[in-house]
Amino acid sequence: MQVLEVQTIEKEIVPTLSFHGEKLFKQHPEIRQQLEQATRLGNGYHTKVSIYFHDDEGLKRVETTIWATGANYICLKGGVWIPISRIQEIKF
Repeated sequence: MQVLEVQTIEKEIVPTLSFHGEKLFKQHPEIRQQLEQATRLGNGYHTKVSIYFHDDEGLKRVETTIWATGANYICLKGGVWIPISRIQEIKF
C-alpha cells in the first residue's frame, strides 16, 4: 500500500495550483454529505475543516471554512475555488 505525503498549505496558495491533469484516487464515499455538513458549519459557526485534495503535483491539505458547495466546485473564504472532483476527504 502506497502512503502519500500530504503537503499542508495556506488557502491563499490554492489559486496558484493547477487542476488540469486527470488524477485517479479514491474519494470518500460520502464526500457530498461531508461537503454539505462542512458548508453548514462554515456559514453558521465559521468552523474550519481540513480539506484533503489533489492538485496536479500531489496531495494537499488546507484548513479553512467552506462558504459554498456547488455542483462542481467548493468556494472557500475569499473567493477561492477547489474542484470537487479533486477532493479526497473532509476532516472535521
